[in-house]
Amino acid sequence: MRHLLHHEFSVRIASRHPDGGPIRSGPDNPQLQSVEANIHDERSVANALVGTYGVINAVSLYRERGPETFYSVHVESAQRLAAQARRAGVERFVQVSGIGADAASPSSYIRMRGEGERAVRAEFAEACFARPAVMFGPDDAFLSTILKLLRQLPIYPMFGRGWTRLQPAYVEDVAEAVARIMERAESQPTAFELGGPTVYSYEQLLRAIAHQAGLAPLLIPIPFAVWDALAWASEIIPGLPLTRSQVELMRIDTVSSPRMPGFAELGISPLSIEELLHRMLSNRG
Repeated sequence: MRHLLHHEFSVRIASRHPDGGPIRSGPDNPQLQSVEANIHDERSVANALVGTYGVINAVSLYRERGPETFYSVHVESAQRLAAQARRAGVERFVQVSGIGADAASPSSYIRMRGEGERAVRAEFAEACFARPAVMFGPDDAFLSTILKLLRQLPIYPMFGRGWTRLQPAYVEDVAEAVARIMERAESQPTAFELGGPTVYSYEQLLRAIAHQAGLAPLLIPIPFAVWDALAWASEIIPGLPLTRSQVELMRIDTVSSPRMPGFAELGISPLSIEELLHRMLSNRG
């Protein structure tokens, strides 16, 4: 929202709980409007789209609960939004997906991401796709969690042997990329794979974070079968911060393809995880 406002867009935030967000509409934000809408409800989606130039679909789901399934959110709802956007005469549609989205994947989460892209394209042929790698930022659920656990645990359990390749992207860079996609003069459909400046193995990433924090943990490999069991348990026992989707994502490399446009084509020099950690640790020090 902040990046869109910086690019002089008027922004309408459609959500189920419009009064619960950190940014409010009103006299201090005349370019910002919050409206109530449920992406599962066709009428509320249609109402939210009236008079809009562009749409960004950033609705996602990591843990299935009852009727909230990967299919209902990533495929059905994305298709519903794209179809309503086309009927409303919307000119730009950006679907926030993810690197690795694959309609042929055995993983339900990854497969539904891929099928969601297909569904959007079928309804809105000119749609663009923003596919970020794993995102990091201050007080997030990725970098901050790893840093906290590295400080607390003398022995740190790795996903598998720590060989999975990652290319973490700063959340502010991804937000800026989406804003720039929205304002591009070109309207042809394309996908942008948004990976950060460095490709790490999971073990290398842990060591880089630990080094910035002045830590030297013992990293031990834990078979994915164990993580699978823990993830299943976490979906039964409330409060455990692990999902099957996260484990499935850690099985595959999430690295941008050199054949796909990315940050460089949008004129963005992405921030490294080390740079952000240096800022965070300096401020706290």
